[in-house]
Amino acid sequence: MNCDVHSHRRFILQIAFAFSAAIAVLTLAPVSCAQETIVQIDAGQTKIEFSLGATMHTVHGTFALKTSSIRFDSSSGKMSGAIVVAAGSGESGNAGRDERMHREILESGMFPEIVFTPSKITGTVAAEGVSKVEVSGRIQLHGQDHEITLPMEVKAEGGILQITAHIEIPYVQWGLKNPSNFLLHVSDKVSIDIQANGHLQSVGSP
Repeated sequence: MNCDVHSHRRFILQIAFAFSAAIAVLTLAPVSCAQETIVQIDAGQTKIEFSLGATMHTVHGTFALKTSSIRFDSSSGKMSGAIVVAAGSGESGNAGRDERMHREILESGMFPEIVFTPSKITGTVAAEGVSKVEVSGRIQLHGQDHEITLPMEVKAEGGILQITAHIEIPYVQWGLKNPSNFLLHVSDKVSIDIQANGHLQSVGSP
């Protein structure tokens, strides 16, 4: 009789364990499958600033974000989408200098957009707190594509993101004209600083 009772109890425990395991699998399955996330960046709260060293001073200016559509898979690190900057929005506070920049350097009438297309993120963006990651992809500038890796710091709080990044663009090496002349020497690299606000949205969520 005792053996029958013990056998019966073991049978019940096995069923309970199997049932619990099945529930766990069903509960976790959507999480493991739904890895893709959308990053919505607020253009109105995004600053793209540039600085260019020149004789006796440094030129500072800004560009404006036009559109942004980014998706990434946290399990594989794959990214897709694009960040589009309006080339014609570049300004440094000096009308003559800016006119020359758009006419001779950027040729923004012919190449109106600067496009960054991400392909991979290295590192993990924590749900809360500060994360440091690297985003690899290509940037299209002046009609030419260039591979680039962008170091980023991401601060997450309640689904809201604060993103900062800094990078040096070797624009002369990439085929753009150096505005230097016999009186003015200008650096062949331009520094870009980005500050952006956005939020995360899981694919399939309302």
